[in-house]
Amino acid sequence: MSMKRKLIIGLFVLVVFLVWAAVSIYPDWLWFLNLNFSSVFWTILLTKFGIGLVVWVLLILIISLNLYVAKRIAPGKGPGVGSNDEAGYFSQVGLSGNALNLLLIGFILIGSFIIASKGSSQWDTVLRYLHQKPFGSTDPIFAKDVGFFVFSLPFYIFVRDELLVLFFFTGLLTAIWYLKDGALQIVGELVQGDEKLPSLPNISITPTAKKHLLFLGGIIALLLAWGFHLKMYGVLYSTQGSAFGASYTDVHVKVPVYKGLIIVSLGLAVVLFLSAFKPRAKLVWISVGIWVGAVFVFLNLLPMLIQKIVVKPNELAKENRYIAYNIEHTRKAYNLHKIKEVNFDVHDHLTAKDLEEQSVTIQNIRIWDERPLLQTYRQLQSIRLYYDFNDVDVDRYVINNQYRQVMLAARELVVDQLPPQANTWVNRHLKYTHGYGLALSPVSEVTREGLPRLLVKDLPPSFDADLMVDRPEIYYGEKTDEYVLVKTKTKEFDYPKGDKNVYTNYQGRGGVPINSFVRRLFFALEFLDSQILFTTYLSPESRIMYNRRIDRRVSSIAPFLDYDRDPYLVVSGGKLYWILDAYTTSNMYPYSRRSYRRFNNKRLNYIRNSVKIVIDAYNGDVYFYLIDKEDPIVKTYASMFPHLFKPFDEMPADLKNHIRYPRDLFDIQVDTYTTYHMTNVQVFYNQEDLWQIPDELYGDSRQEMKPYYIIIKLPEGDKEEFLLMLPFTPSKKDNMIGWLAARSDLANFGKLLVYKLPKEKLVYGPMQIEARVDQQTDISRELSLWGQRGSRVIRGNLLAIPISGSFFYVEPIYLEAIQEETELPAAPTQPKGFGKARRRQATVSSRADRARTAALPELKRVIVALGNRVIMEENLDKALSRALEGRISRKVLTSPSLPQTLDVSNLGALALDHFNRAKAYLRQGNWAEYGKELGNLEKVLQEMAEVMKDKN
Repeated sequence: MSMKRKLIIGLFVLVVFLVWAAVSIYPDWLWFLNLNFSSVFWTILLTKFGIGLVVWVLLILIISLNLYVAKRIAPGKGPGVGSNDEAGYFSQVGLSGNALNLLLIGFILIGSFIIASKGSSQWDTVLRYLHQKPFGSTDPIFAKDVGFFVFSLPFYIFVRDELLVLFFFTGLLTAIWYLKDGALQIVGELVQGDEKLPSLPNISITPTAKKHLLFLGGIIALLLAWGFHLKMYGVLYSTQGSAFGASYTDVHVKVPVYKGLIIVSLGLAVVLFLSAFKPRAKLVWISVGIWVGAVFVFLNLLPMLIQKIVVKPNELAKENRYIAYNIEHTRKAYNLHKIKEVNFDVHDHLTAKDLEEQSVTIQNIRIWDERPLLQTYRQLQSIRLYYDFNDVDVDRYVINNQYRQVMLAARELVVDQLPPQANTWVNRHLKYTHGYGLALSPVSEVTREGLPRLLVKDLPPSFDADLMVDRPEIYYGEKTDEYVLVKTKTKEFDYPKGDKNVYTNYQGRGGVPINSFVRRLFFALEFLDSQILFTTYLSPESRIMYNRRIDRRVSSIAPFLDYDRDPYLVVSGGKLYWILDAYTTSNMYPYSRRSYRRFNNKRLNYIRNSVKIVIDAYNGDVYFYLIDKEDPIVKTYASMFPHLFKPFDEMPADLKNHIRYPRDLFDIQVDTYTTYHMTNVQVFYNQEDLWQIPDELYGDSRQEMKPYYIIIKLPEGDKEEFLLMLPFTPSKKDNMIGWLAARSDLANFGKLLVYKLPKEKLVYGPMQIEARVDQQTDISRELSLWGQRGSRVIRGNLLAIPISGSFFYVEPIYLEAIQEETELPAAPTQPKGFGKARRRQATVSSRADRARTAALPELKRVIVALGNRVIMEENLDKALSRALEGRISRKVLTSPSLPQTLDVSNLGALALDHFNRAKAYLRQGNWAEYGKELGNLEKVLQEMAEVMKDKN
């Protein structure tokens, strides 16, 4: 191949690379620039490029130097090649010299690119090392700051591994070069006379080539010595002992062994370097044998023998010190050392006065489970086929001057659910651009039909409370997967109104301006969509919104953080926002046990909720607020990206009222605390006081109880507050032993308290309450009858409510009609170019969404268990009243935010409505509905009688 042709090919490859880089980088830069995070973009990009370039240049230099040396010491064929072809050994497999050179160049380029790319993926490891902040505490074995293990050790391991790969790759290429030139030969047959006999491969190498390879082997031996030095620190993550971290054997055997292996490896390197100048073949083989034997005997056999003979017979005595280290550091890593332990003396003498003092708690008892409520929202408030609710969030608001716990969900638009005839490119990307509004209901209120009482509902949104929303449009949410174009020449669909639709034009600042042909071209390539380039709907003011889904949006900005699974919707200042919790995590915290529960598909042994993220649902603006100023990892990130984080003090005051303790963090802490509440080494070693997360019944299946948000007044608190809690039971037992609470209100945010119950007294746990419910003849008979009438009985979340030294349980019962399986309508036809896999996924999700909205769960009963009494009634008020044998006033039970429920005129209007409905059904001869309306009328009249009784 001529030099000119090679130059043309090289230039073509360079141009292709630059075009690919521009297509990949330019749209991303515009996106970061629009969000005011361009400094983050350039820091990450330049660090990646810099590391990749350093690794690539270093590799090319090392390879070039070694191939230059190889060419100088073996310029042509070696002795005994048996052929004049310069390709030597490779001529036997039909490769010419030129072909082999091209293959070698291609192998070098591809291999170096892969190695450099993998190196660049460790950009965050390098930046953390350069910007690391001290933890201020040391490990108990090596007396090094914890920051060394979290920041420095991963960097050193990365550098050592990269160098080892570089020199192994270089050694392989050098050996191939010697094979090509004949200095290294592999002969696989013997010749006797005219007969060729098979034999074992025989390796022949020239003395100069051998010296070169031995020198490379010496460098690799030095890297192995460094590796043993780094592995010595790795004993702090050992799993050999009775607790996570360095054990007796690790400290007294493995650490000295690693030091010895460092010396052996250095000795091997010296022998290899000396042999490169003066051949000592026998000494080399003896040294290699010693090294292999030392690794096998001292690093594998010896620790096993010491563990079995010395440690096992006296394990507690030998491991006592190291178990204590594990307990201390695990509690610090998960923030368990800050949990305040309180003795909770339980009694069953709950009085009406106790309930009156905590009336806010009673009025905020959650009787709506998130899963049935999501189905109900979808049935009642989706309004149109293309609207959907992703999940239901729990929060608290001040409504009518009362502290109320509510459940809410965003009404998002899913273009995959558009009717087939409407599923066009224009509709998907220009018209159906945003969701609209939300559904919101109190956790404790239910209509007479067994449905939630909606304070915010319908389209356009109607408000039954002081929760006005001026900007109900949702351009950024949990289901906003598609890119959209706004401020175009066509109006966007806003919301349906009767038989017509209301249209609008976007008025915000979200999205990237797409006001030039070049930008249209780049975005067409970015999304592989030529319509962006050729559409005539775009104007100079048009903008393109992408990365609109909350989790993708934040992880694109800060991929080094870990994120909670559940962003939650907040109504604040007439606008809709999302709040998402972000975590700093590590799996290199010394002596801390790695979590058994996977978090974002990885194991970790350190976690902090250091950042609260706010996302504007209309404009897409993202704000990272630093809430934990003491966390060394987030301080390191703040040094890496000085313009990314804002002080928590800058968060708007109303949004601060809606921060909450995150469930994902609480789940991990709860799981760890079941073991690490034991601080006594002997108790921990024997697992004498092991706890577990209790089970509950949901529907008809047993499952692990989930943490739940609740408004209660803590024993040492002066007012009701919003917190996250979960009870504990002893291992393999069902009675309650304690409960953990995480405080969410701003004044005490992040504080953890565990309330320990007396071990000498039986306190019913969740499954014992479930069993007692099943043992109540009247309750079980009624539930069984419902289940036989074409309906499904759903037993909702069982909540343990602590009040004034007592516990009572509340469990809602839902009834859901069983839908007959019918042929679902065909899924919407997707436009051309949509992609087969994506089309198939959309079809499956669309059918699944429509199937899951078929049922409408209704709240039919509420079970209350207090002491030895288990009561089931139509609503919580009646159940509590019966459980307390009538010793509770109506003003405690009735929600203060709904005074209209006590208004006789309202009840009278409702009674008249049921009466008119009953007459209409009577005229139609519909006796079933006639009887149902008479029953509803009776309930309203009873309610009126109770109201008049209270007034008198």
